[in-house]
Amino acid sequence: MGEPAPAVFVRLTPNGSHVEEGGDMELPVVKRLKRDLDALYHELKVRIPKDLQEAAAHGDLSENAEYEAARARQDFVRARIAQLEERVRQLALYNLSSIPEAMVAYGSRVKLEDIQEGEIMEYQIVFPEEVDPAAGYISLHSPLGQALLHKEVGDEVEVVTPQGKRLYLIISLLTLHDLGTEEHS
Repeated sequence: MGEPAPAVFVRLTPNGSHVEEGGDMELPVVKRLKRDLDALYHELKVRIPKDLQEAAAHGDLSENAEYEAARARQDFVRARIAQLEERVRQLALYNLSSIPEAMVAYGSRVKLEDIQEGEIMEYQIVFPEEVDPAAGYISLHSPLGQALLHKEVGDEVEVVTPQGKRLYLIISLLTLHDLGTEEHS
């Protein structure tokens, strides 16, 4: 098995920037969430104060719809920042070295054959924040994602779907390591 991966600690500074301390490269989803956080911090500290100031200049705040809208947006942005910070903390437990290289895990692109129908399909296993079924991105928490986790090429997996049990054969696998992180950023 080998040594456990070193921990990656992400520190959120008061101005909203992120500092990674120690460990390996972070996952693409974490990078995307941090970019989202940076944009929200900018909105909270630059754009919303300007909107509030402009709305306040219109006079009586008790009947000022622009001011109320800016305050509501400020509350929403603060709540969303809290959600994203918590998710970044959760995902910081993962790093590229903690992802297996020869079996299905986060970031893997898996080609399957439906054994009953003979149909070939391809999926990429992602975190819930990245799900896009039309593009073939499925959650590792979905029934199919769960069935595929830790499987290898040649393994058969059984998945219970609304249409009944389906049996799939893994015919090819590219892990996040094979694909390279540039494709997912």
